[in-house]
Amino acid sequence: MAKSLWFFYSSLIILVALGPKGCEEEKINNQEKITNQTELDVELQTLLERQSDKGLSYYILPESSDYASIPQDPKNPINSFKVLLGKKLFCEPALAIHPKDSKGKNEYTCASCHIAESAFGAGVVQGIGEGGQGYGQRGEKRKVNTHYIIDNIDVQPIRTPSIINGAYNRTAIWNGQFGAVGPNDGTQEQWKEGTPIAFNHLGFEGLETQAIAGMEVHRLAVDETFIVNNYYKEWFDLAFPDVPEEERYSQINAGLAMAAFERTVLANNAPFQKWLKGDESAMSNSQKKGALLFFGKAQCSNCHNGPALNSEDFHALGMNDFSKNQKNIIINNEKDFIKAKKGRGGFTQKEEDFYKFKTPQLYGLKTMGFYGHGASFSSIQEIIEYKNQGIPQNKEVSAHQLAKEFKALHLSKEEIMQLTDFIENALYDDTMNRFIPTSVASGMCFPNNDSQSVQDMNCK
Repeated sequence: MAKSLWFFYSSLIILVALGPKGCEEEKINNQEKITNQTELDVELQTLLERQSDKGLSYYILPESSDYASIPQDPKNPINSFKVLLGKKLFCEPALAIHPKDSKGKNEYTCASCHIAESAFGAGVVQGIGEGGQGYGQRGEKRKVNTHYIIDNIDVQPIRTPSIINGAYNRTAIWNGQFGAVGPNDGTQEQWKEGTPIAFNHLGFEGLETQAIAGMEVHRLAVDETFIVNNYYKEWFDLAFPDVPEEERYSQINAGLAMAAFERTVLANNAPFQKWLKGDESAMSNSQKKGALLFFGKAQCSNCHNGPALNSEDFHALGMNDFSKNQKNIIINNEKDFIKAKKGRGGFTQKEEDFYKFKTPQLYGLKTMGFYGHGASFSSIQEIIEYKNQGIPQNKEVSAHQLAKEFKALHLSKEEIMQLTDFIENALYDDTMNRFIPTSVASGMCFPNNDSQSVQDMNCK
């Protein structure tokens, strides 16, 4: 009873001390919190809540250290040591021990084609692994080493996809051929031995399978010399404590570590993410209007939805592919280029999948510089205008193969600018450099270690 009386009198004293003025100040503060939310904020919040029964939380990306909330392969659980190991291996030139030309040994990495400053894509139209030289400021000056014969140059027949928000895909690359689950369930007939796709038989999801297969495709490897000479043994021990020691230091585990790292590469500091978490000032009015268009009239969210604004679906939008006539494009394997042009159909061999490509995530694209699977657009606005017109570039794609979603949107010039502003700026996380290691165990220059890159980056 004594405690109750003490609480009552204490509360009364506080209220008297505050008086009418104190209560009024509290009322004003609450009113300020309410009025910070504009009509645009309310309209956008209402629209997003209609889009998902989970409300705004459906679109929020987890923190990169919140492993329990990051989508992950159950066969490759994330732990902090695995992420740190993968982060270093991703940028480690010492993995380049099996180049086709001895000149390329220890000169390139996974990060040669996945550069943080270029939205974790290549800084050039066609990424170059072995056989490339130079870096510039963000990979934009990487070019072919003229001392290489063309057949030894490691280039891809399609634009390098970004790894940002890759955790939200169960299959990997533009045609989705990597990954043993989800959309690839039932495609086992295409997992032919002797091809990179055979790694699907390991049973992992796309990021893991791509990382493991990518080491072989891009002439990277782990051997005893690499482990011992580059001080990675302890890192593997910490990352894979439950794996028998005789199996621990392997290409598979190197790939699993890199995939674990890639899953943490999330654009969770973008303005739209901050807005979703309650900071109404994080986006401008123009960007909020662009978001309303994205989830409304422009129908972007019909395909680009969820936390990463992507999907696991494949669509034919009639965009151009790489071509022989395109500047700085190297075609050193005609068969691979023909397959790449067919998109999902090049993997499944089904005619109904021809020219369909995976719906990509949309964060961080501002600095990418090239857009579309064939890099046929040079700006975000240009690709929005293309979709607004609904007229295909690629004459090889017939009308019946085009996605039903590819149609004229009838957006005004102002609406195109607002939508561009949202995608280009509200989805841009300017802190992606946090995913670059300060150093790699070998002490080599990274992401590239060729003489021109070393000079460009002023590596010591």
